[in-house]
Amino acid sequence: MNNKTLLIVLLVLNAIVLLGQVWPEGAPPFARMVNIVFLVLSFIFFVSVLRKK
Repeated sequence: MNNKTLLIVLLVLNAIVLLGQVWPEGAPPFARMVNIVFLVLSFIFFVSVLRKK
């Protein structure tokens, strides 16, 4: 998976997380899992970017 694809996935997950924070009643039932996946993928992405430099 290249950086551009991963960034798009992270942006979509971030939008879902943000929607859940702004409108908690409208958060989907899988919101907790989306938060965890977003944090893990963000961590992996940032570590990979730091290792390349």
